[in-house]
Amino acid sequence: MSFVYILTNEAMPGLVKIGMTTTPVESRMLGLDTTGVPLPFECYYAARVDDMARVERALHEAFGDHRIRKSREFFRLDPYRAKVILELLAVEDVTPKGQVVQDASDVQALVAARKIRPRFRFSAAEIPAGSLLLFSKGSDFTASVLDDTRIEFRGQATSLSASAATRSGMSAPCRICARWSVNDE
Repeated sequence: MSFVYILTNEAMPGLVKIGMTTTPVESRMLGLDTTGVPLPFECYYAARVDDMARVERALHEAFGDHRIRKSREFFRLDPYRAKVILELLAVEDVTPKGQVVQDASDVQALVAARKIRPRFRFSAAEIPAGSLLLFSKGSDFTASVLDDTRIEFRGQATSLSASAATRSGMSAPCRICARWSVNDE
């Protein structure tokens, strides 16, 4: 069996690890959870593929300009971008259901880390003021970036999460509750 995975880690915001393994993805995730990593990895998406080396190499090449170090599999990238490509090459979705952790203290650490996650800033994603944002679930929903943390939506200055909650029919702002494209990209 050969698998390619996309992992995220709360301790490394904005980074994804794109790798491959012949063991179950859960085993690989537990193997990566060492004393050198503050929090366990979480699997954003994993797939069984026909040729893991070829698929991993293609993803690494496609996102090479986002790679942190040539000798590492970490990329400053929205994991969704890697997922949409990997889905096309997948034989089967093997994304683990639930959290893959050693014990309950790992779950507690992940929950605590999410509570102190920094506020999203457009500059961290290299999105300048004036950029047009398009909600992926419908082209009728657009907003423009006002500054590093606010957008203009329906004539009002608001946060990205509050506007996405409005679009999704939720009553309160949420974290990353929608997928966006920027300037038609």
